[in-house]
Amino acid sequence: MTARPKIFLSAGEASGEAYGASLISLLRDSLPQSEFFGLGGQHMEALGMRRIVKAEDVAVMGITEVIRHLPHIYREYRRLKASIQTEKPDLAVLIDFPDVNLSLAKHLHRARVPVVYFVSPQLWAWKKYRIREVQRYVDRMVVIFPFEEQFYRERQVEANYVGHPLADLPLPTISREDFARKWQLDPAKRWVGLLPGSRAKEIRLNLPGMIEAAQILTKDYDLEFVLPLAHTLTAAHREMTRAMLPSSPRITITDDARGTLLHARASAVASGTATVEAALIGQPYVVVYKVSPLSYAVAKRVVDVPHVAMVNLIAGRPPEQRIIPELIQGDFTAANLVSHLRQLLDETPERAAMVSGLREVSGMLKAEDIAGGDSAMQRLTGILLDVLQHQQITAR
Repeated sequence: MTARPKIFLSAGEASGEAYGASLISLLRDSLPQSEFFGLGGQHMEALGMRRIVKAEDVAVMGITEVIRHLPHIYREYRRLKASIQTEKPDLAVLIDFPDVNLSLAKHLHRARVPVVYFVSPQLWAWKKYRIREVQRYVDRMVVIFPFEEQFYRERQVEANYVGHPLADLPLPTISREDFARKWQLDPAKRWVGLLPGSRAKEIRLNLPGMIEAAQILTKDYDLEFVLPLAHTLTAAHREMTRAMLPSSPRITITDDARGTLLHARASAVASGTATVEAALIGQPYVVVYKVSPLSYAVAKRVVDVPHVAMVNLIAGRPPEQRIIPELIQGDFTAANLVSHLRQLLDETPERAAMVSGLREVSGMLKAEDIAGGDSAMQRLTGILLDVLQHQQITAR
């Protein structure tokens, strides 16, 4: 294996950037002279990656948002293609972000660069036709949910399940008392977490229903409400969020989502990565989500899965036996959210059943049946080293 491999990385979203940064650190342990370039975030740059394109310049969400930003995205995409041609990397690692990365996979394949895709596009849910692109242009698919490995192998794609990186994180160590002291909360009260999403548009769409639910709950319960905000939000978006909050009940903003999920009696969590974090932490929650009417109309026509929440997909139960309630679009009303949260605030059979189900799914996400004590990112690193070694042998 060459001592100075050149590796192209593409991670266009916050969760993908965290994985990319971890991967750079692990690969540098084995290959100290390795070079990294491509699309990534500030954490990846801080670890020595040359950013041809900045992740914060291309990360958008929703169908209407993508359409509006298409000219800019295409311009940045052309810069990435040009860098591949100029730099001639030994390996490409594409992380999530399918609208860009599946197109990059095609270009990389034509440039004879081995392509490893980490965090599968949700082709099993929608856009199944794009499996042809994976079959043609991706050399190895590395997946983080257990059912995905079989999905790809049945379609003649070499795939490996390595577990979910979030499952390797220890529980937050901050005590309830210290958390309360830090954020000026009352430790004697029950807390409800409000997690509307990590993007400004998600907050605008999801937070109002959460606030209305909080106002209803305070009529019958003595509660504290905790609202963690993502570090990726701009100062303007944080101010927008503060302006949305009512004078009553008091909703405390924090910067600690995992601590909030651990110490909250129950939470309302917008569909996304946070729902997986919540499942691994193990405290009960309700999944909610709203998108623009156009995005929802399109998604409803093409999405072909019985659940929205990843926890429910992994558990594989029928909709009437879901571990986590799902309140999506029109079902996401304050009244519906209150109804479900009431069942979780006291010691109820519903709460006990949810905690048991979350424990079951957590074990599946930790890939406990995979031999060895490596983490998901360590397993991914091992796969990449094998691909690099095979590439060098083939090139001789």
